[in-house]
Amino acid sequence: MSTFNAIGVASTGVTVYRKWLDAVSDNIANIDNVSRTNQKAFQARYVVAQEAADGKGAEVGGVAFGSAQGILTYDPDNPLADSKGYVRRPDIDLGGQMSQMMMAQRAYQANLAVVDRAKDSYTAAINLGK
Repeated sequence: MSTFNAIGVASTGVTVYRKWLDAVSDNIANIDNVSRTNQKAFQARYVVAQEAADGKGAEVGGVAFGSAQGILTYDPDNPLADSKGYVRRPDIDLGGQMSQMMMAQRAYQANLAVVDRAKDSYTAAINLGK
């Protein structure tokens, strides 16, 4: 694998993990959304990664969504509560989302480190010819 290939493959990883981080941050930002019981709850977004079509790296193959049923919560003071005092909240686990965020962040950083090392290697190779 050449230096250029290493940079290309690592950059696909950077893109996938950036999109994963975007999805996780969106899920965390909407964790406290409330909707009426006759409406859908916010659906968590999960990035589906797959091998790139050219076989060199990874790409986002799609997005999977969590349950629209959410969780019914008793909150009679909420203006969106139904006649029984219930509202619908997203079925998102903050601890799980934080774990996913840490994994995606570390993988993102690892891919950036590969790009930096490959760039340093390429620069060193150019300087040999001087």
